[in-house]
Order: sequence, then structure tokens, then C-alpha cells
Amino acid sequence: MNDAREAAPGASPIEVEHPPVLVVMGVSGSGKTTFAELIAERLGWDLQEGDALHPEANVAKMASGTPLTDDDRWPWLDRIAAWIDGHLAAGEPAVITCSALKRAYRDRLARPNVVFVHLEGARELIAGRLEHRTGHYMPASLLGSQFETLEPLGPGERGIVVDAQGSPEDEVAETVARLGLGRDAG
Repeated sequence: MNDAREAAPGASPIEVEHPPVLVVMGVSGSGKTTFAELIAERLGWDLQEGDALHPEANVAKMASGTPLTDDDRWPWLDRIAAWIDGHLAAGEPAVITCSALKRAYRDRLARPNVVFVHLEGARELIAGRLEHRTGHYMPASLLGSQFETLEPLGPGERGIVVDAQGSPEDEVAETVARLGLGRDAG
């Protein structure tokens, strides 16, 4: 994808409206948190770790190795949507992480100023990262269910796909360039 504003395959071209909210999406271990921290710092935008908005019951369920159901996810997605709405209403650009694995989940979060940034990587790469990750409740055993649930960005969705095998700094630079973002973007 060479065009600076090219969308995901099949997705609509990206025209970033201001102030934007970036939803950094992908399976667990794709690098969402690291990427989000770096891009928020680079742009001077607010940041929210979406996992911190999970109800305690969801965290306990995942920690026990049980995948979440759609019914488990809706209240969490509503919390994320409320956070997004608060920033959009205040005219503040922001970055939030959220796996957003299904189109129905992304539809719940989609707004004119929301752009999805899908960090995509090979299963082997992500599995290797999860094996070495510490301090997170999501066990590597749930990675298979995440890949099974993942629906790529599709037609009508505003987002880009970024290859997660590069360095986080390169991924951020690519995203900033492709979306035409900068300190004055919002």
C-alpha cells in the first residue's frame, strides 16, 4: 500500500476527519499497547488502554483461559464507545486500544472521526510474543480463538492494515504518513 491514505483491501479510502480517534485493533500480542503508547506520545494525543475498561468478570474469564462471548464483550465495547464519544464531543484527538476482532464490534465503535488501525501479524509471530509476555491476564492458549474470531477490515470500514512484524517505531511512522497525521492533526 503505497498511497499515503490507502485503506485496507476492500475498505473505503481514508480521509481523516478532525479530531480523529484511532482505534488500534488486532489479536492479543499484536503490539496494540506498545504501538498506541508510541503514536499517542508522538502526536501528543490522549491514550486509553481498552483492556482497562473490561468489566472484572471479563478479566477473570480470560485469565481462567475461557474465551469471551459476544454477550461478554458488548458492555466492554459500550465503555469504549463512551470514551470515544467523550473525546469527539470535546474535540480532542485520541488513541484507544481494542481488539475489535469482528465487524459487528467495529460497527459498535464506528463514527465519522474514528479510524481503525489493524496491527496484523502471522500467527507464529504473535504466538512467540505471547510466550514471552508477562504481567497480562490473557493467556497464550486463547490466541487460537482470537484468530478464529478475527474478521479483516472490509468494505465501508475506515481503517488501514499495518504489518506488525516491523519495529513499533516503523509501524507508527508508517501510520502517521499513511493517514497524514501530525501534531497539527487535531
